[in-house]
Amino acid sequence: MWTPPDRIKHALPQVGWPTAAEAAVARWFSPVAIGPLVARQRTWVPAMVPWRASDEGYVTDDVIAWYARFAAGRPGVIVVEATGIRDVPSGPLLRIGHDRFIPGMARLAAAVRDASDGETLLFLQAIDFLAIRRRPEKRKYFERFLAITASHREGLARLLGPDGGVERWPGASDEEVRRALLDLDEHHLAALLTERELEAYEVGYRERITDLHLPHIRELPEVLPGLFADAAERAFCAGFDGVELHFAHAYTMASFLSAKNDRSDGYGGPREHRARLPREVIAGVRARVGPDRVIGCRFLGDEVIAGGNRLHDACYFGVEFARAGLDFLSISKGGKFEDAKQPKVGAAAYPYTGESGYECMPTVFSDERGPFGRNVGLAAEVKRAVNAAGFAIPVVVAGGIGTFAQAEEILARGEADIVAAARQSLADPDWFRKILRGRGGEVRRCEFTNYCEALDQQHKQVTCQRWDREALDEPGIARDASGRRRLIAPPWR
Repeated sequence: MWTPPDRIKHALPQVGWPTAAEAAVARWFSPVAIGPLVARQRTWVPAMVPWRASDEGYVTDDVIAWYARFAAGRPGVIVVEATGIRDVPSGPLLRIGHDRFIPGMARLAAAVRDASDGETLLFLQAIDFLAIRRRPEKRKYFERFLAITASHREGLARLLGPDGGVERWPGASDEEVRRALLDLDEHHLAALLTERELEAYEVGYRERITDLHLPHIRELPEVLPGLFADAAERAFCAGFDGVELHFAHAYTMASFLSAKNDRSDGYGGPREHRARLPREVIAGVRARVGPDRVIGCRFLGDEVIAGGNRLHDACYFGVEFARAGLDFLSISKGGKFEDAKQPKVGAAAYPYTGESGYECMPTVFSDERGPFGRNVGLAAEVKRAVNAAGFAIPVVVAGGIGTFAQAEEILARGEADIVAAARQSLADPDWFRKILRGRGGEVRRCEFTNYCEALDQQHKQVTCQRWDREALDEPGIARDASGRRRLIAPPWR
C-alpha cells in the first residue's frame, strides 16, 4: 500500500476508559433514530469483506460465526459486507441476486438477533461492480486478448520502417501483427498501444461506466434501479433491518458520481447529471420497499484522485440523497482504481493500494496529521450541509477510530451522529460491552498496521493479528484454510 513520503510512525492515542456509570450516560451509548427504527446505541460496525462466503455466494457457517461474534458485542448496528446484487459469479463474496440466496441470509439475520439478544440492528450493504481481469502474461495478452486494428498495422509500419518491410503491414495477417507486437520492448509498446490497451496489458482489463460502446454498460441506468430494488426486497424478506446502498470507492455507483464520469447520455458531466442514477436507484428501492424500511448509503467525502470529487461535491450529494429520502449517510474516503499500484502478473488491480486507498484505511505510518480520526472533517462538513438544508438524517463517520474518547468527542462536537469502527471492532468485538461495564482496560486494541487489509488484498480469510494465533489448541475452534489462524476472536471470559 502507498504510504506518505515522509512517513512517521504514530503511537496509539492514550486512553482513559470511563467507569460504568460514566459510560451509561455517554452520548455514544445513547439511542439514535434511523428512519423508522431506533438503534439502542450510536456504535456501528461498518461493512468488512471477510472472504467467508461460498464460491457461489451463499452464506456459510463461517459467515454466520463471523457476524454472530460481532453481534455478541452488541453494537447498535452491524452492516453486512458488500453483497452483490447480480446473479453472476464473483468468488467467495456474498450475493443476493436471486431468491435462492434468501434462506441463507435469513439464517444470518436470525443468528445476529440471537447473539445480540435482539439489541443489534442488521443492515445489508448492496453493491454493483463491473468486470475486471487479472494482469495477463505478455504472450497471453498479445496472442489472445488484444483486438488487432488498423492502427497497430500503421504503428508497426512507422516503427519498423523500410527494414521491417513497411509495405507489408497493411495487409499482414492478425497472427503476423501479434508476433511482431510480442517481440517489441515495453518502451515501443507504450508508444504503439492506445491508453486503454496499454492499461489492459500492464494492469489488466477493467470496464468503466463510460464505455458506452458496450451495450450492457450503456444500459446500466435502465437496469440498476431494478436490481437494487430486488436486492433490498430480498434483504427485508430475509429479516434484515435496513439496507445500505454502496455508492463508495471504486465500484459502479461511485463511478457514476465521480467527476471523472463524462458519459454523454444525461448520466455524466455536470454534477446534477452524475447524481441522476443514484437518485433513480434510491427512488426505485424506496418505491419497492415502502416508507417504513431503513434505506441509507455509503459514499465518498473525497475521491483523493486527480480530477475526482472533493468535499464540496460530497456536500452537494449528501443533500441530494437526503432530499431523495434516505434515512442515513455513511461517509468514507478514497479507495479508487485510478491510482492503484500495478498488480503482479496473474493478480487483479486492488483499489486500496494507492494514495486514495491509504486515505480510506490510514495506518500508524502516516504524515504529521496522523491516522486517527483523519476523515472526521469530511463527515462534519457533509452533516453541516445536510442539516443546513433542513434534513436531520444521521451521518455516520469512520476511519481510524479506536477509543471511547475519540468517539465521544466527535459526538460532543456535533461532527457526526453515529461513530463507526471497523478495525478496532475486528480487534475486539466485545469492546463496546467492556466499556459499558467499566472494564475498558481489558479492550484488545487495534494497532492500525492493516494486517487485516493485507489479507483482504490477497483474498484470504480476514483475521486480526491481535488474536488469530491465540489459543490455537482450543477444542472446536475454526481455522483458516492454512490451518495456522483462527477465524474468529476468542470469547471474552
